[in-house]
Amino acid sequence: MTDLQLCKTALHAMTHAYNPYSNFSVGAALLCKNGSVYEGCNIENASYTPTVCAERVAFFKAVSEGNLEFKKIAIAGGSKGESLKICPPCGVCRQVMSEFCKKDFEILLVTDTGFEKYTLEQLLPLSFNLLEVKSDAHD
Repeated sequence: MTDLQLCKTALHAMTHAYNPYSNFSVGAALLCKNGSVYEGCNIENASYTPTVCAERVAFFKAVSEGNLEFKKIAIAGGSKGESLKICPPCGVCRQVMSEFCKKDFEILLVTDTGFEKYTLEQLLPLSFNLLEVKSDAHD
C-alpha cells in the first residue's frame, strides 16, 4: 500500500467518527508488516474520560486480532469531518505507539495538500519502552 493510499484510508476512517461534543473527526489507518490495514476513528463520550482516539482504536483492533508488527500509520483530522490541517497524535497515543513500535515507525499526518512524514522518535524523543530496553540488552 502506498503512503497516499494509506492517507486516503485514514480520511475514510474519519467518516465513522462519533464526535457529538467536539465536532472534531479523526481517522487513522494502521499498516501492519503483513500488509493488513486497521482503521480507527475517535469515539467520544459525554463524560470525556472514556473518549478514545482514532490511533488507539486502530492499534487495539490490530493487537486484539494478533497483529503486533507495524509499518506505519496515517492520521487525518479536522472539524466537522474535513481534514484541513495536520492532526498529530496526542501524548497517550504516542506512548501506545512506543509500546508496539520502534523509533523509526512512520507517522503520516494528512494535510489539505497531501501529508507530512515523521518518525515516532521525532514525535516522542527520549521515549522509554520495552522494545528499546530489549534491543539495548542484546547489543
